[in-house]
Amino acid sequence: MRLKLLVLLTLFFNLKSFAQQLQLSPSAEVSILTLGSGESLNDAFGHNAFRINDRTLGADIVFGYGEYDFEAPNFYLKFAQGKLNYLISKNGYNEFKNHYIRNNRTITEQVLNFSPEEKQKLLDYLVNNYKPENRRYLYDFFYDNCATRIRDVTATVSNNKIAFNLPKDFKPKTFRQLIHEHVGLNTWGSFGIDIALGSVIDIEASASQHMFLPKYITVFMGNAKVNGTDNIVKESSVIFEKKENKSSLNFILSPLVIVGLISIFILFITYKDYKKNVRSKWLDITLFLITGLTGILLLLLWFATDHTATGYNYNLLWAFPLNIFIISQLFKNTVKIWFKGYLKLLVIMLCLMTLHWFIGVQVFSIVLIPLIIAIAIRYSYIIKFFNKNNLT
Repeated sequence: MRLKLLVLLTLFFNLKSFAQQLQLSPSAEVSILTLGSGESLNDAFGHNAFRINDRTLGADIVFGYGEYDFEAPNFYLKFAQGKLNYLISKNGYNEFKNHYIRNNRTITEQVLNFSPEEKQKLLDYLVNNYKPENRRYLYDFFYDNCATRIRDVTATVSNNKIAFNLPKDFKPKTFRQLIHEHVGLNTWGSFGIDIALGSVIDIEASASQHMFLPKYITVFMGNAKVNGTDNIVKESSVIFEKKENKSSLNFILSPLVIVGLISIFILFITYKDYKKNVRSKWLDITLFLITGLTGILLLLLWFATDHTATGYNYNLLWAFPLNIFIISQLFKNTVKIWFKGYLKLLVIMLCLMTLHWFIGVQVFSIVLIPLIIAIAIRYSYIIKFFNKNNLT
């Protein structure tokens, strides 16, 4: 216990001393650290940080952007609204490295080909950023995150313009495709992302915009030049290589299987209803309730938050918010004549969704395919059922 306390106190005073010591020695090195993907959705996209290593001063510190500010008032509400400020963090290098090794995350380092003046500018910039009045910034997953800050700060402190040259095998991708590189198509994380985020992420990302993902910081920095010929990175190394584990994904519990089974169940009930010429009201009410509530949530994400990626979300073509407000019609044995027209509108919107998918307006989750088929057949059956009954 005393040893642990001593280590913590030593680290504290080293950090304090480092913050006060603003003049790096000629032997100091600055580098970019890139952390590989972790197991959770929150860690799936990796992380970046700056390392300031000055053996002469005995200082080895890591600055990173994107730390949660759990002390912020109304943390969860602001997080949902896209109005949450994130923090720049500062840690001792060994503490930082050991944390990610324990979590089995690959660590790579790119030592920057900076002059002593540029190294000092980087340190001064980061120390100033770390001041209490400057630590917080409004986070944006695509345009202002832990990776884009590394790109922008590097360009800011460099005395020369950095040319981020394209790798030889570079193929432009949309933001959604870049996300899918880290989150598999048949995962709950990908399913949620593809429903929550709209068509704005189906545009092609520019070369610079690819660097919202930490791994592309490594790729583009490795190809970047200054003065037209000099590499911005003078040395690269892998500090720790992730130990590959057998996939823990249980296919049986994957979203495609679960949603597929639900879709089969909807089709089975619809087939039974067709054979008996009846309508299972509970199923229709459940479908309208779920699609309606989902649609309201998507509308709120679009119009009631500051998230840049939730706009123009055509998942609203299947998750239609009005369903929740006219659900009362489904409790009746006979319905208003306008309701049959409304059901036809729902089928048309499912067709429009398919069209949007084919022409590339928005890419939807593959998990939705069996569900959309089942919902379309169910809506068609309800229309046919009401055609056989008197309408008021």
